[in-house]
Amino acid sequence: MPPRSEPTRTETYDIAVVGGGPAGLSAALLARTLGRSVLLIAAPRPADERTTALLAGSQGLFERTGIWPAIEAEAAPLRRIRIADATSRLIRAPEIVFDAAEIGLDAFGYNIPNGMLTGILDRACTSRGVVRAENAATSIAPGPEFVEVTTAAGQSFSARVLIGADGRNSLARGAAGIGVSEWRYEQSALVVNLRHTLPHRDTSTEFHTETGPFTLVPLQGNRSSLVCVETAEGAERLSAFSDDALANEIERRSSSILGQIEIDGPRQVFPLAGMRAHAFAARRIALVGEAAHVIPPLGAQGLNLGLRDVVELADALSAGDPGAPAHIESYNRRRRADVLARTAIVDGLNRSLLTDSLLVQCTRGLAIAALAGVPPLRRAVMRQGIAAFGLSGNRRPADRRTGESKPQGKRSGGRIRLPIR
Repeated sequence: MPPRSEPTRTETYDIAVVGGGPAGLSAALLARTLGRSVLLIAAPRPADERTTALLAGSQGLFERTGIWPAIEAEAAPLRRIRIADATSRLIRAPEIVFDAAEIGLDAFGYNIPNGMLTGILDRACTSRGVVRAENAATSIAPGPEFVEVTTAAGQSFSARVLIGADGRNSLARGAAGIGVSEWRYEQSALVVNLRHTLPHRDTSTEFHTETGPFTLVPLQGNRSSLVCVETAEGAERLSAFSDDALANEIERRSSSILGQIEIDGPRQVFPLAGMRAHAFAARRIALVGEAAHVIPPLGAQGLNLGLRDVVELADALSAGDPGAPAHIESYNRRRRADVLARTAIVDGLNRSLLTDSLLVQCTRGLAIAALAGVPPLRRAVMRQGIAAFGLSGNRRPADRRTGESKPQGKRSGGRIRLPIR
């Protein structure tokens, strides 16, 4: 691998990216793939024990940048998504299983540890010649033709456009003069990886509880990642359990569908909040990822929504002046509807789990029953859930007689009725 390129004080870049998480690294890699000069400004990040389910739409971005084979080798396919109502309420929704084969896909997506994903992206950026400034940005000053950036090390750089991928407390967003709407939930997510004795059969299982979703997502082998949304107090209480006690509690809550559980690594607790920027670009600054939006961990929409931001930036990044007002406004306009819709849907789904309203519970139950019983509706929802602007992944080859997609090889597993406790 070639050594990391060091920036010079006087150089001007086509693209500067502030933030070294998956969204920022993906943006830097895409910009280099499109032939632009790229500066990545990012301090080293702490270890992240979470995993990310990359939906099939996001796969297209990584195929375009040439790193999908490396990601696929470390990821576990998500061929089915099972949702089960584990509440004790009077009105409970029926169980539903979404199968990727029903819409002609081999998998809805692939689940990969965040550390592995960022490692692959980081190495690809280095090998493609992304220039690094491994310090945090301390000031960002947009101008009529360039954006000036200063780092904690006193370095100063300029770029035609700056991509703000610097998280929910974004310096880039503030420099662009973009405000936000924020809201908080009385919930926290306990995140931990597990080993288990029974196979997950490439099925992600989401138990809906009175405090939020309890989701088991496949990893390679007999391993899964858990995202357990609880009250803030409940998440801290669970996090304080010994490994054995926590494993037993997870096994109980999951009705032992994965057999005996063993904790596989450290656990983390993240308070849940929501945020949406009032605009997604201004003054030669474009926002991606959590600089633009923050949503609860439902339906794998979080990072995938950030990767959709990156995909939509492709037109601007390939233009002569990527920060020209027409490109900035075009990106802002195209992201608005998608982000507004998906943040509203995820927020509504999360709140529907928390309410004691019989009307809401009944409505939710009827909606899930309709999805379970009306195949065209179910297929439409599945396609919309993984959509990413025409980018699709792992489509099964079509049957030459019917034109319908057909399975590749033998399918493992099937629908399993869960004993809910």
